[in-house]
Amino acid sequence: MATATASTTKLRPLGDRVVVKPIEREEITKTGIVLPDTAKEKPQEGEILAAGPGAYDAEGKRIPMDVKKGQKVLYAKYAGTEFKVEGEDLLIVSQKDILAIVED
Repeated sequence: MATATASTTKLRPLGDRVVVKPIEREEITKTGIVLPDTAKEKPQEGEILAAGPGAYDAEGKRIPMDVKKGQKVLYAKYAGTEFKVEGEDLLIVSQKDILAIVED
């Protein structure tokens, strides 16, 4: 896990990257068993806090992003780089590591 700190929460990802705030899962199973931190799985769902402008294709044209700020997404289990900003755990992932948009 890479750890970085920033003095401000204003992050602007570059290219086709997005800043995601992972959504933690329940700490208690359906049967009422409390899970310790070591037994929990890594979250794979999160909310996009910021999205980059998109990558460039071979001809130099900008490819627009498929995701935007505020959307909930599912991402690959070990994707991205984890870091903390003002005590908050965040993740920067490439758009290609986002598997789906969660619609309510």
